[in-house]
Amino acid sequence: MVRAILDGRKTVTRRPVKGGQIPRLEYPGQSEPWVAVAQHHPRYGFAVYGKSEEECATKVGVFGACPYGQRGARLWVRETWAADAQVDGVAPRNLSQGEPIYYPADDSLRQTGCSMIAQGKCRPSIHMPRWASRIVLEISSIRIEQLHSITAEQAEAEGVDASICRKHLEISPSRHECKAAAIHGFAGLWQSTGGDWDSNPWVWVVEFQRIAP
Repeated sequence: MVRAILDGRKTVTRRPVKGGQIPRLEYPGQSEPWVAVAQHHPRYGFAVYGKSEEECATKVGVFGACPYGQRGARLWVRETWAADAQVDGVAPRNLSQGEPIYYPADDSLRQTGCSMIAQGKCRPSIHMPRWASRIVLEISSIRIEQLHSITAEQAEAEGVDASICRKHLEISPSRHECKAAAIHGFAGLWQSTGGDWDSNPWVWVVEFQRIAP
């Protein structure tokens, strides 16, 4: 996915709606039986209500505080990385910000003063410090929808390569089958990250554009 962002193929990401922000049927028989927490705040938090699950979810998207930021917010991307071998035993938080950084996603190297003598161990993205990130994204739009609402175009905007999916499924490149291949590819991608495709959860759809750091 890092390569897809660098190539400009990934411009959107989906993340599960969690906790009280998931619409729930709380008041059967009432005019607005569905409820969800729009904003969590000890003083200014509030809930939204809807005649249907879909209406309630839409209101969360409009009035809610998306945990991934609002339109115009900037996000920094973590990815697998490596520093010089001589600092393999140094924790990320203790590394000098002038340390050269290697990015396996596209074999690129960041050198800011110090040169890399020998590439060190690959470190997981979760341990990447902010200063080592080379990718900055700006949120352009946010909405809530159910996972199965994704279109073939949106699946490809998620970084899915439909041509590879068609080859894997051994189908011809007809319009209908291309759509099926792209969505199938995204379903596999979703499940590979621990998500449950079959449950069709509500998700935050965060569209973004890459900007210079």
